[in-house]
Amino acid sequence: MTDETTKNGPDAAAAEAAADTAADVENEAAAEAAQQPDPLELLKAENAELRDRYLRLAADMDNLRRRTEREVKDAKSYSVAGFARDMLAVSDNLRRAIDAIPDDVRASADAGLATLIEGVEMTERSMLSALERHGVRKLEPVGQKFDPNFHQAMFEVPNPDVPNNTVVQVVQAGFTIGERVLRPAMVGVAKGGPKIVETETNSIFDQKDA
Repeated sequence: MTDETTKNGPDAAAAEAAADTAADVENEAAAEAAQQPDPLELLKAENAELRDRYLRLAADMDNLRRRTEREVKDAKSYSVAGFARDMLAVSDNLRRAIDAIPDDVRASADAGLATLIEGVEMTERSMLSALERHGVRKLEPVGQKFDPNFHQAMFEVPNPDVPNNTVVQVVQAGFTIGERVLRPAMVGVAKGGPKIVETETNSIFDQKDA
């Protein structure tokens, strides 16, 4: 057998085919390795996702805590609203009893009647103080602009000396509890007031006439 036959014989072809196959396997393995994600990058992505979930959960828990605290606070503040409203009716009756006493009778009252009047007044003040300690406060609307959120208009009073819709009289006192209205104040409001628009109109007419 010659050297040419040895080089170009079946053994040489088989060796060349085996080499090509090995090269293909290596290339495929390299391609698969290139397609597979980096484990470190996977860990980083998973860590970022877990961190995002933790932050969202922490935010939700903080919102829940704040909402719960607010609801508990409101429950404590407004749980006595019904009782306080009933006590206001008692306070109104005490005030009516005091206002029903004429000034001349009060001035000439004997010791017994004077003591009774003083006792009723002290009871009224004590009741209002007790309500105030529980967050119930009396409205003082006289001189303020009428606010339908806190006042209930019962009548109008012609009064050009104050701006229109100014509270000038209180028929029944109003009260708040916390930031809510427990009972609106029944008031009389001014009708009329300074007529600024008419004054400006008159001045324009005066200028035209001049």
